[in-house]
Amino acid sequence: MHDLRFVRENMDLIKDMLIKRQMDPGSVDGFYELDFKRRELLKDIEELKARRNKANDEVVRLKKSGEPALEFMTSLKEVSAKIKSLEPDLAEVEEKEKNLLKNIPNLVHPSVPIGPESAQVEERKVGGNPTFAFPALHHYELGEKLGLLDFPRAAKIAGARFAVLFGELAKLNRAIISFMLDLHTKKHGYKECWPPALVNSGALYGTGQLPKFAEDLFKVEGRDLWLIPTAEVPVTNLFRDETLEASSLPISLCAYTPCFRSEAGAAGKDTRGLIRMHQFDKVELVKFTYPDDSMYELEKLTADAQDVLAELELPYRVISLASGDLGFSSTKTYDLEVWLPIDQVYREISSCSSFTDFQARRANIRYKEKGKSSFLHTLNGSGLAVGRTLAAILENYQEEDGSVKIPRVLVPYMDGTEKILPQVKRN
Repeated sequence: MHDLRFVRENMDLIKDMLIKRQMDPGSVDGFYELDFKRRELLKDIEELKARRNKANDEVVRLKKSGEPALEFMTSLKEVSAKIKSLEPDLAEVEEKEKNLLKNIPNLVHPSVPIGPESAQVEERKVGGNPTFAFPALHHYELGEKLGLLDFPRAAKIAGARFAVLFGELAKLNRAIISFMLDLHTKKHGYKECWPPALVNSGALYGTGQLPKFAEDLFKVEGRDLWLIPTAEVPVTNLFRDETLEASSLPISLCAYTPCFRSEAGAAGKDTRGLIRMHQFDKVELVKFTYPDDSMYELEKLTADAQDVLAELELPYRVISLASGDLGFSSTKTYDLEVWLPIDQVYREISSCSSFTDFQARRANIRYKEKGKSSFLHTLNGSGLAVGRTLAAILENYQEEDGSVKIPRVLVPYMDGTEKILPQVKRN
């Protein structure tokens, strides 16, 4: 969220940002009228309160001296009534202005490519894409052929876009999670945490999911609780309404959580397999950093996420998102895209973003230095999305006999198992 004074004094910059994001700059045209009306009402109420206080003091003085105070008492009642009549108007204008501010996205960093999604820039490409001398299968076909991936039974108990993993495939999923957490904590220096998977509205507002993206979330009926769309939400809000010591920065946290998204508006997109699920696993990286260091920390966080793909020996590329494709809270985002050989496409497996002080303002997270407190900067990125990693391993590591080779770094997590073999047909 932007500072009110900043928006007031930089409306041309705000409108330029909206144009860069392919949004309507006219959406903020009502700001000045609301802001003027709010300040005028506030001024009127403050003046009336001053008159009320003066009249009240005069009534007290006259009563003490035994003089008649009826005139001032009448004036006091009139002023109080006027204040009472104006306060709802002020509250209404303040709420409208606050809602307008809530829906202004973050500024675009100068290094971001300007334009629609197609203006994105490929920063680098790593690894050779495998070729097969046999009819290779999609990950979902391979998982079903192995007898270890079951969509119909998941649909029976939960509906579409859920999956059940069995046996070695479930173990491989767990191995991927453990490997990612170990890599980030032991090699990259993150501190592991285990946050709730349910959060309140304040947490979702703090990271920018509410109010704009409510339809993408699952809400608990009758409670102010929502299933998390990503661990970014609970982990970022761990320090909500807190002031940290500057010497403690950067704070780097990682967390594995299940994640839940309604995928509103995603009909027809990646409906087969593990790419776009209502429930999925993810290891998330979150940083709280000193403002001057946030762009450096973004590069470092992105490198940490890339390292997972490098260790798994999966082909991937890094994309700098264009301004029109940036998330609401992000000032700059790198997408990591893993190669899926059957469709011959790269698919997003991580988004690594800097939010500058945008989330920190919404969540009121500050740091203190030399007696002065300021908003810190937040960053996050997937390290990585587990289901998509599993899909990429199945497709890239499949062999002609229908088996799947286990990436070398995961073999110890699989108790030495080097291949997943087709299973005996289950009932």
